[in-house]
Amino acid sequence: MSIQKPSPRLMAPDIAALKGERPVVALTAYHAHTAAIADKYCDFLLVGDSLGMVMHGYETTVPVPLDLMIMHGKAVVRGARQALVVIDMPFGTYEESPSVAFRNAARVMKETDCGAVKLEGGRRTAETIRYLVERGIPVMAHIGLTPQAINVLGGWKTQGRTRDQWAALEEDARLVAEAGAFAVVLEAIAEPLAERITAAVPIPTIGIGASAACDGQILVMEDMLGLSPRVPKFVKEFGRIGAAIEGAIKSYSEEVRARRFPEPAHTYAMKDEPNAEPASTAPKPVKKTKNPFPREA
Repeated sequence: MSIQKPSPRLMAPDIAALKGERPVVALTAYHAHTAAIADKYCDFLLVGDSLGMVMHGYETTVPVPLDLMIMHGKAVVRGARQALVVIDMPFGTYEESPSVAFRNAARVMKETDCGAVKLEGGRRTAETIRYLVERGIPVMAHIGLTPQAINVLGGWKTQGRTRDQWAALEEDARLVAEAGAFAVVLEAIAEPLAERITAAVPIPTIGIGASAACDGQILVMEDMLGLSPRVPKFVKEFGRIGAAIEGAIKSYSEEVRARRFPEPAHTYAMKDEPNAEPASTAPKPVKKTKNPFPREA
């Protein structure tokens, strides 16, 4: 008989149960070190396909391959201990059919041991969400500004700023909730509409550029830490880590060039000569040798 142990991690139903109880806190995470830090404070960590832009220099999220998501997903799961880990399904891995989506999502779940996947799109992905949930894969939905559809949207455009857009977005939210999504990300959606959707659906809404009216918030970690060169209007920089890193690297380069680093405290002495003087940090004289290829006059 197998011995069942309770999972120390939050699971998809735990996040769903937070609606109406307290705000949900989330951040993106791409590697084990930052996942371990954020894990202490976040309800879930998203391995977003934004890692393609943040970590790998892509201009959009469209080129991100599934293998890259799995590699970063494994690292985040290893780093986190308590937070639910959600992994984005990248462009081209779930649109073809529900069965293709299941095959790819099942691979993500099996190889990373994450707790859920995220799919972009409203009504067009509702059937796929239902298919995955019925087969044991928790799904977080994502509507509004969907970065994988950036070439169709025509840029990084805020959604719902005119009332003629509201009905479609409200329908998107209703359909993904009915399909079984345990939460839905609202990205770059005008505040009145985000508030309206939040009140209408029974699952938590996770805002990113959709105001405090949502049931929770998520940001790209590098954006809120001040590591990104340009950030959207909705990002607040809670740190200035980029400037701190540059300052540290500048100091390091200056000390290396001036031979002030490494100092004796940063070097290893010989074991059989404990009282030996540390090696001099002065530059050694260059021994002059005869040029074997003298320049012709």
